[in-house]
Amino acid sequence: MSDSRPRPRLVLVHGTRMNAAQWEPYRPLLPGVELVAVDLPGHGSRVGEEFTADAAVATLEVAVDGRAPGQPVVLAGHSLGGYMAMLYAARHPDALDVLVLLGATADPRGPLTGVYRGFARAVPLVGAERMARAFNAVMRGLGARGEFADALPDGSAYAALPAAWEVVMGECGPALLADVECPVVMVNGGLDQMRLHVRRFAAAAREPYVVTIPGATHLMPSTHPEQVAGALLRAVGLAEERAAPPTMDR
Repeated sequence: MSDSRPRPRLVLVHGTRMNAAQWEPYRPLLPGVELVAVDLPGHGSRVGEEFTADAAVATLEVAVDGRAPGQPVVLAGHSLGGYMAMLYAARHPDALDVLVLLGATADPRGPLTGVYRGFARAVPLVGAERMARAFNAVMRGLGARGEFADALPDGSAYAALPAAWEVVMGECGPALLADVECPVVMVNGGLDQMRLHVRRFAAAAREPYVVTIPGATHLMPSTHPEQVAGALLRAVGLAEERAAPPTMDR
């Protein structure tokens, strides 16, 4: 008998200043899934839209609710996208089969608060396009190649940065995971400052899985795509296990 279950839906959420194009090169790396990449407010096709917590969560609601009956769904976000995925999961604790946090396990109410506020203040002083060129050069230097380098964005989304990170610093943290019913996979680069409080997040989750990619920085989706894709496929496997019908003992 053939398995008629639909392919798992993998919803991918980009990080600060990035957009859905960040995930296009991942399609050949993620066979067997329905890949859905979204633009958060103020990013990509939605540049100019106001970034709010409700608008970001509503974006993820549309993507998750588009699942077919019986279709497992994995929600994965990088950096800002990880925190928004976490916020969605806290508001919909039983909606997902697996939640994946990529570079999003630093408590934003800690020492990093001043860093991000300072960065937001620096953007208009330095200039968004100049800053984007500098960061893109860094990402290429760290290993972004081919399609991953081509997907690096300009500075247009920097305008949303202050509002986006105010949401993160005001509403996000380990406590959001307390009521989330699905496994939470936490993926960080070994050199990523955003793994600072991974133990706090793991302790808050009911079923945590911690994955570290050696030698990777916070920019790992662009610089270490094969390793990130491998972690995502393992998360999809977890989702399929959860969604599989129980077997009957004879």
